Amino acid sequence: MITQTPPDHLERLRDRLVAAADAADLLDVGYTTTDSPFGPLLIAATRQGLVRLAFAREDHDAVLARLAERVSPRVLRAPARLDGVRRQLDEYFAGTRQEFALAVDLRLSSGYRRTVLDHLRVLPYGRTETYTEVARATASPRAVRAVGSACATNPVPVVVPCHRVLRSDGSLGGYVGGLEVKTGLLALEAGAAAEGYRSQHR
Repeated sequence: MITQTPPDHLERLRDRLVAAADAADLLDVGYTTTDSPFGPLLIAATRQGLVRLAFAREDHDAVLARLAERVSPRVLRAPARLDGVRRQLDEYFAGTRQEFALAVDLRLSSGYRRTVLDHLRVLPYGRTETYTEVARATASPRAVRAVGSACATNPVPVVVPCHRVLRSDGSLGGYVGGLEVKTGLLALEAGAAAEGYRSQHR
């Protein structure tokens, strides 16, 4: 007679295996998924910090496969490693957090793309810049297309806020999560910033 192992037992076993792998320094990339107003997000972290945040449209399985190729094949679902990331994302989407206090591992970006992402990390909440302004701010005024490429390949959108970069005419440009998500993120920040202003002046 074949008996099935209860799901909760399998879950506890998986958690023990993940903890053992982490303790033995065998867990190079831990990942989980988290809900957001824009659908499920895949979040993955190395010991250095958040290395990937992906929208569902990016195909989470494909994202994990690329992480295994580019970072390490030792990739495991490890929700506990991402608890802080999930909490801060929840606060951001609720409009109660304006800055992320997270370690970020930007090894998936290099060269000028990395320079652009470093600049975007200090672009204030509720503010926007154009691709041209970002190019100037990174001492490469002619690199407007390269700025667009850096934004399009940003491995940790939302946390590194490439959604705050617009075209010179004020139109959205592109976004890895889709234009609806970019519009939603900008609206979220505009609404939270306005509410904060009203609260200060009551």
